[in-house]
Parts: sequence; C-alpha cells; structure tokens
Amino acid sequence: MSDFAGDDASTPSGPRVNTVLGPVPASELGVTAIHEALLSVIPGAEYAPDITLDRAAIFEVLAGKLKDFRSAGGDTVVDSTGMFHGRDLPLYEALSRATGVHIVASTGMGPEEMLGGYFLTPQTNPPTPWPAEKFADLFSREVSEGMVIPRLERRAAAGLVATAADRSGITPTEESLFRGAARTALATGVPVSLRFGTEPVRELELVLDEGLPADRVVVGGLDRKDAAGTAVEIARLGAYVGIDHVGLNDDASYLNDSERAALVLELVDAGCTDRILLSSNAIGAAFGQPDYDLPYGHVLTSFLPFLQKQGLSEADARLITAENPQRLLSVR
Repeated sequence: MSDFAGDDASTPSGPRVNTVLGPVPASELGVTAIHEALLSVIPGAEYAPDITLDRAAIFEVLAGKLKDFRSAGGDTVVDSTGMFHGRDLPLYEALSRATGVHIVASTGMGPEEMLGGYFLTPQTNPPTPWPAEKFADLFSREVSEGMVIPRLERRAAAGLVATAADRSGITPTEESLFRGAARTALATGVPVSLRFGTEPVRELELVLDEGLPADRVVVGGLDRKDAAGTAVEIARLGAYVGIDHVGLNDDASYLNDSERAALVLELVDAGCTDRILLSSNAIGAAFGQPDYDLPYGHVLTSFLPFLQKQGLSEADARLITAENPQRLLSVR
C-alpha cells in the first residue's frame, strides 16, 4: 500500500482517503458525490480548431459549481473520469483550496473506444491486447508515485481506479482493464469503480476473480434499464451499487428519478442500505461533447428530499451519502 502523500507529507492516522491535496482522514469527507466529472474533454478535442480551453474561465465556472455544492451541504466530489478525459491536477488543487471542497481524482481508463492508439496497438508476437499486468503497473504508479501531468511531473495520489466496458459487450482489452484495475486495488489499497458493458454481475466477477474483496468495488450505472434485477444481487455479493445518473429523466435507456427512488427503497427493504451510492454523473465543464449542466448538489437538494417523502430515514440518508463513500474510498 502506498504512503504517497501528494502536497502533504503528513499521513493522518486511521482510515484515509487520497485527495488532490494529499491524504485526509476518511471521517472528514462528509457528504460525497461519488461519481462526477469536473473537466471532461473528449480525447483529441484539445486539438480541435473550434475549441478553446481557457483555464481561467474554466476555473471560474467550476469554482462556482463547487461553492454551490458546498452550500447545498456537500463536502467531497469524486472526479471519476480517469486518465485521459481532461484531468487537470493543478486546476483541481486550486479549486479545492479555493472552495474548501475535497476533490478525489482517479486513475484508470475505458471503454476501449476511448483509449488512445498506444494502448490499442498490439505489442506482442503474436499480437494480443495489452495484458492486465501492464495496466496494473500503469495505474498503480499513479497511486504510489502520483498522477501524471504529461511531460511535466507527478502530483497527488489517485483515490480510485475508474474503468468502463463497451455497452455492446466487454472486449478483451476491457477485460484486461478490469483485471488490471483489480490488481491495482490489491497492490495500493484504493477502490475500483467499474461501469459495466452488458452483464454487470459477470463483469463484477472478473474483478473478484483477481482476489479483490467485493467491498472494494462499486458497480456504476445500475440505474440503466438493462441492469434491471441486478442491483440487489450485486449488493448481496458485497459490492457497492452505483445509482449514479440521478437527475437524468429524458433518456429512454435509464430509469427516471421516480424509478430510481423505487430502486433505492427496494435495496433498503432488502437490507442493502450499506451498499447504496448516489451521484448524478454531472459534468462541470465539457469540451467535445454535449454539456450536462446539472448541479453537483442535485442529489442533496432534490432527490434526497423526494426519497425522504417516500419513507427514507434521516439515518439512512446519512449512511448513503456520507458513510458509504467514506468506507469505499478509504485506502486499505
């Protein structure tokens, strides 16, 4: 397990979480948005002639959104975009200092269609996809040595490994990604966030097959309609259930918020409250893709009050929004 501390050489006692400003006690995370994007840049968009990445303007936009999140009762935002979607560590450090919001950044990559050509080029004879151990080494160094700023230096330790499979079915390269993410988690103590392709239980089992305990994994996107019937099964296997498109009500492939609330209450009734995670998959600043200008605090200001009217207790709301993320994100 890494002792890398980013900007802060001191390591807090007890469970800790890697943030962009160094490790903090898990108990300080407070209310956490577990799956969001701060700056999301489709790979290659930074070179497009019609796109301008004005970092000062981006800072102002993101700082305003994070301050609104703080005002709504939020304390921590997890940027789960991984390595190559615009991750900007100096920007995130400045944002965290300016707003008081903890920011957890991630390593990892996927799905395959979003990988750079280097990671898709067969480098063996006969040609095979990148093996899991190469992905594991790449991701583990981003935890143990700090996340890469291309051609410059490494910064703070990654707080989780985020990966995803293609929605038409997991590919051999993505299986390597999943297994590499699991090996990274075993080597460094950070958790894995995976987005399933077509079979959430089977794809979770790829990660568990590496020996990773289920409680070190969150399976995201389980509010997709094609995940129907799997959330309770995944929770009972011990993994966390990511209901992480809260606020998305106009996409036929996803549940709407009323249906999401019913899913949350189904999990509560099944005794799985300690495995529920909520988020909105909001994008603070998007380039090369459509904006998704949903407040980071939407879960807190709209969805939780609706859930509580449906019978969710205050204690369960706290468990879902604060205690569950703290346990998942603790390095161990």
